[in-house]
Amino acid sequence: MSIGIQDSLFDTPATGAAPTVHPLDGAITRRHLPADAWVDLRPGWLTGTADLFDHLQRSVPWRAERVRMYESTVPVPRLMAGYPAGARLPDPLLATLRADLTAHYRPTLPEGFVSAGLCLYRDGNDSVAWHGDRIGRGAYRDTLVAIVSLGAPRVLALRPRGGGAALRFTLGSGDLLVMGGSCQRTWDHAVPKAPGAGPRMSVQFRPPGVL
Repeated sequence: MSIGIQDSLFDTPATGAAPTVHPLDGAITRRHLPADAWVDLRPGWLTGTADLFDHLQRSVPWRAERVRMYESTVPVPRLMAGYPAGARLPDPLLATLRADLTAHYRPTLPEGFVSAGLCLYRDGNDSVAWHGDRIGRGAYRDTLVAIVSLGAPRVLALRPRGGGAALRFTLGSGDLLVMGGSCQRTWDHAVPKAPGAGPRMSVQFRPPGVL
């Protein structure tokens, strides 16, 4: 299945326009998944994203990671940066987004969102394999992970842990996707390769103890 959230339809302001954060209340669509998991979608939550993308691409201290695979160590096909609780975020707008998410989801997530992770997919050859975000202390509890997409549209896919049919959500620039309920325990997510795609960035906001 593909959810048609497309770049540029919602992000209409020209380069140089100030970014605008739109309301969450009344604009989120929730999709309930098996095993008490769910996904919230808010297309076009942030508009006027071009300058924000450029600023983050230039100013964030991106790092390349390597992972052990079989008998060799291979590069992870994306760049990453992390901002733990209490760290200064690379743009004040990210703090605004985190505060708005915390306020909106406070009844479900009293501890709020505290950390931010950024991933840069330099082109369609960059990707991330199936995984679930690791939960530290309190792993028995359900939690939330919020993702804001910037730049070129890319698919975020979800499938039940252990295998099964995948759902595909196409996220454009400024779109919000929130994984909640048991999603991190019972589902995996991935960003598959997309030949010919342009640069894309994701900003993930997480509560305490979620990595």
